[in-house]
Amino acid sequence: MNLDELKSLAVNAVEDVKAFDVNVVDVMGRSSVSDVLVFASGRSDRQVKSIANNVVLEAKKAGVAPLGVEGLNTGDWVLVDLGDVVVHVMLPQVRDYYGIERMWDVDNPDYDDGSESFDDAE
Repeated sequence: MNLDELKSLAVNAVEDVKAFDVNVVDVMGRSSVSDVLVFASGRSDRQVKSIANNVVLEAKKAGVAPLGVEGLNTGDWVLVDLGDVVVHVMLPQVRDYYGIERMWDVDNPDYDDGSESFDDAE
């Protein structure tokens, strides 16, 4: 399965279980771990777990064995590692607190790393 197919599989799998605020971040060339990060939110820990489980199920149906799944025991943040695509499913407050996608999505014009430039500090 090529990268675009795997990315589409992940996005469709999270959307099938009504994930919201889905964001796909291309990290190719910036990460040695994966090429694409998919971020999605669920409204409860139960939904977060269901969304992540659906990603795993759909990947297996397509013949892709997930390399790992972390966080299913708590359900506030579940990571599904599909190799070139890593899916993060989180509760909104966890997603806001850690801000991981902001760190990777520096090409986004809305990106703000929270720091001031030297010119602003004067």
